[in-house]
Amino acid sequence: MAILPTIEEDLKSSMKNADSERVGILRLLLSAIHNEEIAKRGRGGEGPLDPDEEIVVLKREAKKRKESIELYRQGGRNDLAEKEEREFRVISQYLPPEMSREAVEETVRKVIASGQKDFGSVMKEAMKELKGKADGKLVAEVIKSALGSE
Repeated sequence: MAILPTIEEDLKSSMKNADSERVGILRLLLSAIHNEEIAKRGRGGEGPLDPDEEIVVLKREAKKRKESIELYRQGGRNDLAEKEEREFRVISQYLPPEMSREAVEETVRKVIASGQKDFGSVMKEAMKELKGKADGKLVAEVIKSALGSE
């Protein structure tokens, strides 16, 4: 299911409810999706983004917020960190749920059992299966612990 229409409907209802913070965040998301559509056309693609491409854009925006939260906390700017957290929560509502650590560990075990033994090849194969379903940092962490225990 396409995410763009959902965001547009939520934007309308947020505008009706005078929720200016949410309106700003949703406009930012719409802008990011439209910018990606323009970039896609520049690369020779046609039409609107498919749902997987929309998720990639939303994950990128969520990752920016996570990194900002961390940096603001380190810098002692809790006010800005809280703003980024609110944005992150809104963005997260449109993302599919992340896989659990146990599910990632199971996938990594399957990849290692298939004959992959070095970090790079295991990571490559695991991310093929887990693309968009699990955080890359988590996958790398699981692979390191699995290869370290062998």
